[in-house]
Amino acid sequence: MIDTSTIRIEKIAQSRINELDEDNIPFGKLYSDHMFIADYKNGEWQDSRIVPFQNISVSPANTTLHYAITIFEGLKAYRNKDGEVVVFRPQANASRLNISAERMCIPEVPESLFMESLTELLKLDSDWVPSKPGTALYIRPFVFGTDEYIGIRPSENFRFMIITSPVGSYYTKPVRVKIETKFSRAFEGGTGFAKAGGNYAASLYPARLAQKQGFDQLIWTDGKSHQYIEESGTMNVMFVIDDVIRTAPTSGTILKGITRDAVLTIARNWGMRVEEAPVAVSEVINAAKEGRLQEAFGVGTAATIAPIAAIGYEDDIYDLPTADDSFFSKKILKELTGIRSGEIEDQFGWIYKI
Repeated sequence: MIDTSTIRIEKIAQSRINELDEDNIPFGKLYSDHMFIADYKNGEWQDSRIVPFQNISVSPANTTLHYAITIFEGLKAYRNKDGEVVVFRPQANASRLNISAERMCIPEVPESLFMESLTELLKLDSDWVPSKPGTALYIRPFVFGTDEYIGIRPSENFRFMIITSPVGSYYTKPVRVKIETKFSRAFEGGTGFAKAGGNYAASLYPARLAQKQGFDQLIWTDGKSHQYIEESGTMNVMFVIDDVIRTAPTSGTILKGITRDAVLTIARNWGMRVEEAPVAVSEVINAAKEGRLQEAFGVGTAATIAPIAAIGYEDDIYDLPTADDSFFSKKILKELTGIRSGEIEDQFGWIYKI
């Protein structure tokens, strides 16, 4: 196993921090000064290093370019009320990365390597963590195969990297979503539960069709019958019907969202009724028609909490009530924001200080 105490650090000659305008941060287009790299060779992770953010060189025969042997995670660092840099539940991301790794024939990334590399990188680039409300430093750990081989087999060599990017809000207003009943994101026995690159590539075409119809995102349904809600393109999805929070259980086709888990944990702690059970499309549509669908929202690292303004299904569009301070989605966003900022006690041990 790699010795995480020997991370080699090469600092950038001139910081690009002056490119950061906290009043205008595009999502995923500006990257911090440094990045972390470790390589897996001869059965172990080695050559752990932090270097200036830069392009990397790969062979045209790189196995990942041809067969999508790649997994990733997404998490955020925040500036709390005392000016400290904190990360929300990074150990959970380390664990989920390895769940994805097993499915994709990628070697485990030890939690010690994940956490130490993340910590050292954020210490070095702490100035890039913005402080204005609604901003954060998005963290993207990822692993990909590095074999120069176009035969179809698991890669033998890999690279683990972490890059970071200051971000504002992923969605700037409540979203319009379409329930997808033709295309499928995942099937039982497939890779739907993993954060594997190929899952997202396959979702782009139907998502683009929906965007041409005026929707921001899709709500995916099960690949067999299209009768049950699964998740949205960038987040898990929840519904409040008759004062009950309804969401599909995580399974072989649904990503085990870390924000999802936090929302459900807090909801139960508040004494709210939560049902993790299959959610039929017909149930949601009937509730919308009858005025029993009180709210719907997405939950995820990028979006945090994204209220849903309208749901499209077949040829109809169902407008939802405008979220106000009485809505659960508003209350839970305020709670999560308070926990991250240190204004609300972190009773679940979710905050990791850098």
